[in-house]
Amino acid sequence: MPLSPASADHGRLHCGYFERGKCRSCALIETPYGHQITDKESWCRETLAEAAPRQWLPTFAGGVRDFRNRAKLAVGGSSGQVTLGILDQEFHGVDLRDCGIQAPAIRAVIPVLADFLDGTGLEPYDVAARRGELKFVHVTAAPSGELMIRFVVRTQHGLDVLRSRKGPLFELVPAATVVSVNQLPEHKAVLEGSREEMFRGESLRMNLDRVNLHLRPQSFFQTNTAVAIGLYNQVAEWVDAVGAKSLWDLYCGVGGFALYCASHARRVTGVEVSEQAIESAKVSAAELGIDARFLAGDATEFAEANLAAPAGLERPDCVIVNPPRRGIGARLSSALEDSDVEHIVYSSCNPISLAKDLARMPAYEVAQARIFDMFPHTKHLEVAVLLQRR
Repeated sequence: MPLSPASADHGRLHCGYFERGKCRSCALIETPYGHQITDKESWCRETLAEAAPRQWLPTFAGGVRDFRNRAKLAVGGSSGQVTLGILDQEFHGVDLRDCGIQAPAIRAVIPVLADFLDGTGLEPYDVAARRGELKFVHVTAAPSGELMIRFVVRTQHGLDVLRSRKGPLFELVPAATVVSVNQLPEHKAVLEGSREEMFRGESLRMNLDRVNLHLRPQSFFQTNTAVAIGLYNQVAEWVDAVGAKSLWDLYCGVGGFALYCASHARRVTGVEVSEQAIESAKVSAAELGIDARFLAGDATEFAEANLAAPAGLERPDCVIVNPPRRGIGARLSSALEDSDVEHIVYSSCNPISLAKDLARMPAYEVAQARIFDMFPHTKHLEVAVLLQRR
């Protein structure tokens, strides 16, 4: 057990797990939070120096504790005595049920889930021996307190056992509006497999300040809800300020940016490779009464085809891109550079790839930039920039 549940004072989170060397995931946790912010600002500004943003807006802080809306818990220990947290270098389970960065609703449910798994008699997966059943438990918390719980098991046997006990689980965790089991039979360093069986519900309603997003089991959503809301609102403010009438949201996920920016006077198209995410975005748009268009497909191929074609979808005057860490790459950068798109909003979780992509688009200047501290106590950050054609 930790020295005590994590506590915060003077902008610093005190964590017994870190102090005893049990978990080092929050590598900067001993650095006062204000210093974390200034260090990230210095690094990000240096990385984007050649892009020369005209204005840096104040950093949106992510908080010291209770900010993480999703826990990816490795199952360790033994049958009847499981741990939920991480695995150490020898693949032994380290129980992190009092982790201070998790949302309170997640922290509260971890002991309940541990007791439930103890009662199943299922063996945690032994990485070294390559045997056992229970691999991971994923828990996502909405602002309402509703939860999505996903168990990852190795074989059909594990799935069958959990299915036979789903009734008691629902009683134990009434806030779990979505419950599923994912099967990952392979021995490889991934968090989930392709097969998912739903026990309850279909999607978790993330009730944000202006939009309800719908997360299905394999959907992506930012891990810090408060900062995600700040990011969505900032992007919507930029889109409104430039007077965009036609907007594309590439890599749109479940539609967060598109739906925050949508209005009856603005034509919005979202593109995302995940069909599940697109279906979720359509549900949210229908609830809002917004006639937004969401398409499943590759963002780069979509842009190349529709920016170059003489006819087709109406040309956007603003494009939002929110790519994975690798960035948008040379092809999409070139398609935008050669287009007549007036404004681009680029949200990046990797300033290094962002800098490379900006260098490929010299026709644009960075009008404004802002850091969003999505990942406190780590070196990672999100940065958004508003680009304007010169």
